[in-house]
Amino acid sequence: MAYQEEPASSEKTSGKRFGLQKIRTGNPLNATENYINAHSKTFKHIGLGILGAGFVAFFIAACVMNFERSIGLVVLTCLAVASKAYDLLKKYKGDSFQRCLAPTVSLFQKNLRWIKWVFIASAVVLLIVWLALDTSQRPEQLISFAGICVFVLLSYIFSANRPAVSWRPVLWGLGMQFCIGLFVIRSEPGLIAFKWLGDQVQIFLNYTKAGSSFVFGELISDIFAFQALPIVVFFSSVVSVLYYLGLMQWLIVKISWVMQLTLGTTATETLSVAGNIFIGQTEAPLLIRPYLKDMTESEIHAVMTGGFATIAGSVMGAFISFGVIRRGHCVYFESHREDRNVLEAASNGASASIGLVANIVVNLISFLAILEFINAILRWLGGMVGYPYVSFQLICSYLFMPFAFMMGIPYEESFTVAELLGTKLFLNEFLAYEKLSEMKTNRVEGLDEVIDGVRQWISVRSEIISTYALCGFANISSMGMVMGGLASICPAKKQVIAALVVRALFAGTCASFINACVAGKPFKIPSIFQADHIFFTNATQYFTQCCGIYEAQICK
Repeated sequence: MAYQEEPASSEKTSGKRFGLQKIRTGNPLNATENYINAHSKTFKHIGLGILGAGFVAFFIAACVMNFERSIGLVVLTCLAVASKAYDLLKKYKGDSFQRCLAPTVSLFQKNLRWIKWVFIASAVVLLIVWLALDTSQRPEQLISFAGICVFVLLSYIFSANRPAVSWRPVLWGLGMQFCIGLFVIRSEPGLIAFKWLGDQVQIFLNYTKAGSSFVFGELISDIFAFQALPIVVFFSSVVSVLYYLGLMQWLIVKISWVMQLTLGTTATETLSVAGNIFIGQTEAPLLIRPYLKDMTESEIHAVMTGGFATIAGSVMGAFISFGVIRRGHCVYFESHREDRNVLEAASNGASASIGLVANIVVNLISFLAILEFINAILRWLGGMVGYPYVSFQLICSYLFMPFAFMMGIPYEESFTVAELLGTKLFLNEFLAYEKLSEMKTNRVEGLDEVIDGVRQWISVRSEIISTYALCGFANISSMGMVMGGLASICPAKKQVIAALVVRALFAGTCASFINACVAGKPFKIPSIFQADHIFFTNATQYFTQCCGIYEAQICK
């Protein structure tokens, strides 16, 4: 009997379940939800098609109504289309292209040796001819060229392993810097393009005033902290949103791919150095956290040098407010983001900048106070022997004058620029840029060049060279930040990091000096931009990426 009752009970239960399911599916709302879920891909494609058609219509209308006003939209659209087309071709036809190009690649590899020497000989001949023709009109530019040779030679002399120096990144880095310098500084299209880019960056950063003026009111026009530091908060928030959307990862990977292809560096060190364009010297190594424990001393040295030789994008935004400005495997980003939407990403990015802003504020307060204390001691000691005007800046002016002169700074201005170099190395770059901004303002306002024996401003060429020479985190205070940051990420490499940090500081400083030499070599005052050179700062970051990597190769 029990056997006969069990099917009846089971049949009754299944009937109830069928009835509940029928009720659920019979509900119009549930039926609609189920249908949408079942055809979600179709609806997604339809939505993307509508958005794409709408953008095409908007793009055509904008170009027809005012093409000149739509140039920015056209450039961004072309870049996006080209990038997406490349990704699609690589995904679906990458193997076919590799098979088609295999014979050409094989032929190139077989003849690589003599092709390389022909290329090198041609480059040397062209460089000699260019130097002879161009410097005949501006012989002072030969000093900048000699400065490049001197700083590279110094890096080689102080290298820990001179026979192991890889000269490919050195030559490629110098060549790329020189070509970029010619395009940016000497060509009309380059001047216009980077002037436009500088203007767009300035417009973008000016949006900070909407928030800072609401919070601080009229104080933003008079107080430094309320002018420059809100830019750091704004930029950090924007970068966090771009990370959430995946755009920042994509951009960093593309930049590192170009650098790795041209300079021949390993994937890990290249990715970290490319990240330094947008994030700080302690945050960039987080991009390669899983690989740090397996990296060689040379690669760790390159990562540290890249941090010292560059500045973060958020800090560069603050400087612009002054008016200056392993081989054979792939590396992937760690994806451990906790942001659940764009608003949370923006909020977390702004909150993350609190530490950076506080660090800038306390460092400025402490270093300015220390500088005044040191100057008071020097004046007291100097007064005992009849030299009451001795100061830290005066000592730096004599100590760093040869370096400033080798960059191409005129002799009479080299002492003033040397003060900036000393301030940047022993204190920080914020103080140096603030002083450079003050001198630029004095020049624009027409002050006398020298008042009471003190130089009030320097020439436009010296301003440009100084902008590049000061662009980097290579200062004494940053050494502790780098050691603490990297050691916390990879404790196993703590001793290696401590042993390399001074050498990396030297390499990062030389990288900035070589940047300045490259900027001074092709420089001539552009007729259409004599009073404004903010746009030059935008090229500084890529200069420092190339130079930082090959300087690390020499000094490793």
